[in-house]
Amino acid sequence: QVQLVESGGGSVQTGGSLRLSCAASGGTFSRYAMGWFRQAPGKERDFVATISWSGDSTYYADSVKDRFTISRDNAKNTVYLQMHSLKPEDTAVYYCAAGGGPIYSGSYGSTRQWYDYWGQGTQVTVSS
Repeated sequence: QVQLVESGGGSVQTGGSLRLSCAASGGTFSRYAMGWFRQAPGKERDFVATISWSGDSTYYADSVKDRFTISRDNAKNTVYLQMHSLKPEDTAVYYCAAGGGPIYSGSYGSTRQWYDYWGQGTQVTVSS
């Protein structure tokens, strides 16, 4: 059983930056591909970014490409989401997820159902 704890959320103004962290415990972190998703009030949980087991492959939603960067430190069992040029539409609860499937790709990693474990989320609010 893998436990995931997100941190780093907060309130920023348009154009600001935040760095989210997700600390994992209870499993072999390097065996899991990781993803970030977000959910705004009244909306579905949407894909943001994903990273492969080794960190060699990353994929992003079009809405965050060139503004957000996903990375991981397997020695620290942590995945990060660096967010720049934040917009009000980025406001949401951000969730990290861990997936241990044998096959990984951008298509798999962008799908909620591919992930086995989820964190509780951290709120990001961007004001105009």
